[in-house]
Amino acid sequence: MKESLSTRTKGISGNTLKMIAIVTMLIDHIGVAIIENGILKYQDIPPDWEIFGFQGGSMWSMADLVLRTIGRVAFPIFCFLLVEGFFHTRDIKKYGARLFLFALISEIPFDLALFDQWFYPGYQNVYFTLFIGLWVIYWYEKFLGDPFKRTLVFLAGCGAAVILKCDYDIIGIAMILLFYVFYKNKKMQTIFAGILAAVESLSCFGAAILAFIPIRMYSGARGKRNLKYFFYWFYPAHLVLLYILRLIIIK
Repeated sequence: MKESLSTRTKGISGNTLKMIAIVTMLIDHIGVAIIENGILKYQDIPPDWEIFGFQGGSMWSMADLVLRTIGRVAFPIFCFLLVEGFFHTRDIKKYGARLFLFALISEIPFDLALFDQWFYPGYQNVYFTLFIGLWVIYWYEKFLGDPFKRTLVFLAGCGAAVILKCDYDIIGIAMILLFYVFYKNKKMQTIFAGILAAVESLSCFGAAILAFIPIRMYSGARGKRNLKYFFYWFYPAHLVLLYILRLIIIK
């Protein structure tokens, strides 16, 4: 089922799509790490923000909602890019190994930035979700023509995501599978994965569906520069920086 790289030239490159994902993710994590788990949690909020029309800490809460809403765009793009990577990689085992390695590397920065702990077993970073999702679609393809085994693979992936308490858990695995199943039918991919994205982000006005604007603009080209490891390292690096920034703010 694997395909050659697209020959399309119009649209945005894979590098540009990844930049959109990591910028919106950064915006989202500023809301979580700096506002939710920093300013609102530790700082004494001035009792009155009349100049802005807000009372108490509601201005920061509103800012957090805006940042988190923008951040909903990131995850569907990561799922889409994972599936693109699955079809285009030369070595699926190395691809999976990189995801697992960076899941381990990112876990302490993730726990520090989001939970203020060196180790928090109650929630795992998104690399674990992507790693599980990759192997779900790998075995899903292996069991072509066997709906029973395919169902078991999907359920096993969902179960693993729930047991490990991965970011986005079942919805994350389902979204990755939808991008895979409708890989050749972009209209159906947009409809079904888009609906799931909107449902997942209902608390933020369904904003995740906006991710399908840049996704549908994707040209199929990687981009002029090989920035693969920059994108891998950005995740743990930005979490460390946000944790340090929060310590400075709440000091």
